Amino acid sequence: MKHLSRFVYIMTSILLTAMLVACSNGEGIDNNAESSVSASTAERSAESSSASTSEQSTEPSASQAAASVQDPLSLWNDDAPLKKKLISFVEDATNESSSNFIPVEDRIATFDFDGTLFCETDPNYFDYTLLVHRVLEDPDYKDKASDFEKSVAAKIVDQNENGTKYEELPVEHGQAVASSFEGMTIDEFYSYVSEFMKTPMPSYEGMLRGGGFYLPMVQVVEYLQANDFTVYIVSGTDRLIVRGIFNDPSCPIDLPLAQIIGSDEELVGSEQGDEDGLDYTFGQDEELVLGGDFILKDLKQNKVALIQREIAQQPVLSFGNSSGDFAMDNYALSNSNYPSAAFQLCCDDLERENGSTEKAQSMLEECEKNGYVPVSMANDWKTIYGDGVTYLGGAEELAQAA
Repeated sequence: MKHLSRFVYIMTSILLTAMLVACSNGEGIDNNAESSVSASTAERSAESSSASTSEQSTEPSASQAAASVQDPLSLWNDDAPLKKKLISFVEDATNESSSNFIPVEDRIATFDFDGTLFCETDPNYFDYTLLVHRVLEDPDYKDKASDFEKSVAAKIVDQNENGTKYEELPVEHGQAVASSFEGMTIDEFYSYVSEFMKTPMPSYEGMLRGGGFYLPMVQVVEYLQANDFTVYIVSGTDRLIVRGIFNDPSCPIDLPLAQIIGSDEELVGSEQGDEDGLDYTFGQDEELVLGGDFILKDLKQNKVALIQREIAQQPVLSFGNSSGDFAMDNYALSNSNYPSAAFQLCCDDLERENGSTEKAQSMLEECEKNGYVPVSMANDWKTIYGDGVTYLGGAEELAQAA
């Protein structure tokens, strides 16, 4: 319903704008009606301003909505390589008379999450900062945290403040998330994620942690959905964390949770205890809870394996932002029955985002070498997070000053 109401609001705004234009040309709105429209517009603007406080500017303005009716990728500059490539690809793929036509059931698009659809680091991944909060800050848990969980959280803090690299951290983090939330039901876990989404994003003014969606990429998802592509998230983040983000009412993307794939942790019956799943039968009065053990980190080849296990189809479009997504990109491009394409975001915006010139240049070189279409956040996007969000400076500097 949240997306239906957003659609109604957008279309109402467009209709009212057209009526006001007609009025200015003397085309059939009397003074009383015009006053009523103006009052309604002012009231709605006030409501929109109030709503934006909680939704952190992830909703498009009325002018942006009107533009998107004519241009589904209106937040992209016209010379952006992705805009040209994707529109041409989709028009061809949906044209039944084209030799490149792709049947609806085979229109599969896979997206990474962090750094592709959502702010990647501030000062670290969303799931990393969630663990630090759980283990070191949450008054209901920090005194119960294990030594292992505390050591993993300390590594993340050290990485934030000093740039220290820990090769073992991705898997250790997954295990610490699994153990620190052990026993929670899925709904309880989603609620916990939602509450964390309401905390401030430290490097930005006017944005909470849940508001970190890249609006130009949100348009890409919506454009593909409008053309009958099935969109999947294939993330290195724990799938329950990503599902918690998408389950929150503030999420600007409407996507079934079943289409979110990610790293995995064990789920068990609430009465199962230490009994093995092969020996245990889930009861009718039980609930499914987090079991405390980490299973798989969804990066690199693991992404390809999970796509095949869970989707059972090869994607024709792939979107990522790091070397952890190259395997997924290559899978989309290799031996496909249809035309296919892969896109990689380059974090080259230092004015509006926590960018890195060095990482962006490295990604550009990889795109050229592997045939991926590069996306420049600095040059291709008209906005990143929308009006009302201001970048304050590097996450690293903020972390060091804290």
